[in-house]
Amino acid sequence: MSKRTMIHQLRPSVLRTRGAVVAAGMGAVMVVGAGAGVASADAGKAAQPAVVDAAAAVAAQADAQATAAKAKAAKKTAKKTAKKTAKKAPAWVKPVTKYTLTASFAQGGAMWSAKHSGQDFAVPIGTQVKAAGAGVVVKAGPNGGGDGPAYGNAIVIKHNNGKYSQYAHLSKINVNVGAKVKTGQNIAKSGNTGNSSGPHLHFEIRTTPNYGSALNPMAFLRSAGVNL
Repeated sequence: MSKRTMIHQLRPSVLRTRGAVVAAGMGAVMVVGAGAGVASADAGKAAQPAVVDAAAAVAAQADAQATAAKAKAAKKTAKKTAKKTAKKAPAWVKPVTKYTLTASFAQGGAMWSAKHSGQDFAVPIGTQVKAAGAGVVVKAGPNGGGDGPAYGNAIVIKHNNGKYSQYAHLSKINVNVGAKVKTGQNIAKSGNTGNSSGPHLHFEIRTTPNYGSALNPMAFLRSAGVNL
């Protein structure tokens, strides 16, 4: 066989071998590429839950902070409201709510051995009697609480400003000596005990706890901002 014939026969064989090698190489590349793509996709899928969890945690923290801020604001508002209410609360009030004014302070007449020492509020028996101001009970009981039988059942309260208030002719006493009372607190029920011409509350403002130191109670209450 001549050299030329041998060369012609070898060339197709070599080409086929090279083609097979190239094809195999491309297949390997394609396989590796596909594997890399799958691995990359799997990695992306694995990363997604972490991102979602982080976002949820941030949202939960934001909600918690917002809730805490709202609670703090509500507490602050409640505190301000309580402060305003405390400021508006009156220091002095009327001893009874519904009444008819009868015998007034310093009024003269056969009913009294001297001029009238207080202000009378005509009310039905059993009407709630309130502390005109905050203080401490220093007298409470029959015989005017120690001021004499003309007052019947009576109470005397010492107030923070050094003045005293007296409530007389009561049908029932709801406080004891030494008790601390608040402005407007129910302390007794009105009656007709002692030297009384009919159901009413006898009310005094005094400079001492005892009879004989009375001031004009209406003038005092009006000066304290009480409308009568």
